[in-house]
Amino acid sequence: MTQLVDDRVLAGVLQGGAPLDPGQPVYTTGCWYVRLCQAALSSTVSGTLSGSFAELPPKLIPRALHSLLELPDEIGLVSLRTLAPLIGRLRSRHRLLNLLSVEALAAALHLNADVYLLTPSPPLQEALTAEGRQAVILG
Repeated sequence: MTQLVDDRVLAGVLQGGAPLDPGQPVYTTGCWYVRLCQAALSSTVSGTLSGSFAELPPKLIPRALHSLLELPDEIGLVSLRTLAPLIGRLRSRHRLLNLLSVEALAAALHLNADVYLLTPSPPLQEALTAEGRQAVILG
């Protein structure tokens, strides 16, 4: 089963952690990838995402940042060119989802993937269930 991972799970994978199911493909969304890049590369942002890079041992930071800046081939990312029409159709059924969540929902449906979240997101979880997909909460 394809694994669609949120930004925090992606950070762990890029920092050397193993995917949740090493034999299965790993994907993320554009929004989650952008959020992680912003957090890791901003000197003014301080939070959970940025902290995950800042708290690494100094010798591991360059490798983790390199993986972030040049996303490894084994991390898939579906283009918004592909997802935008599906996002448009899903928006009518899931009006309460923000862009981040509706992109994740569309990617999960397109990839036939389960969504791995470090933090619960009840609106996304409800939408995934309604669309026949599931969220796996890791935190």
